[in-house]
Amino acid sequence: MDDVTDQPHHAVHYVNRVGWLRATVLGANDGIVSTASLMTGIAASGASSQTILLTGIAALVAGAMSMAAGEYVSVSAQSDTERADLAKERNALATQPHAEWVELRDIYVERGLTADLAGQVAEQLMATDALGAHARDELGISDMATARPVQAALASAASFAVGATPPVLVSAIVPASSALVAIVGLCLLCLALLGYVGARLGGAKPLRSILRTLLWGALAMAMTAGVGHLFGAAI
Repeated sequence: MDDVTDQPHHAVHYVNRVGWLRATVLGANDGIVSTASLMTGIAASGASSQTILLTGIAALVAGAMSMAAGEYVSVSAQSDTERADLAKERNALATQPHAEWVELRDIYVERGLTADLAGQVAEQLMATDALGAHARDELGISDMATARPVQAALASAASFAVGATPPVLVSAIVPASSALVAIVGLCLLCLALLGYVGARLGGAKPLRSILRTLLWGALAMAMTAGVGHLFGAAI
């Protein structure tokens, strides 16, 4: 007999990965696209191998720090808002518990429970963890969705650096005459891999994710290379 504690297949969900998966995919995609686009623009202008490599290294370091700072600041703002709402809710529970019970009961009634059952559920949940019940069902704040600034910053910075590394490495190996084709080809491959892995981790269909990442990545590199060629020819 199977162990009754085993979770059925349909009980395995992906939403608990949303926080770190979003930051990781965004960082890696930005690392590949922004770094490769900048390097293809420089390569298309006719720059030397050393200039292309230096550009890539600078883009990697600056981009990783920018992603970390941006994620930390934005997620910290979200965290501040959550704390303010929780403080407001804590005060309301202390000063008007009955009104808060009615509010929670009405939420469950709107979700389909009868008034009597909704009142019982609200009463039991508030007796166990009133703030947690209101944070989850009234404010939409849960442990799974709670803002974590440091985690988001580190995930974004690390993933950006990982995404930016392939174009930098290939520019250190190939000559300047082949850098443009090599960078674009490798980065398109990396984007396809990122789309596939991101879709698999998130439980989505890989083909749509792959095409999406390839389309925007190719467009960004093509436009930057065009600009680099035009300015390189003019200079």
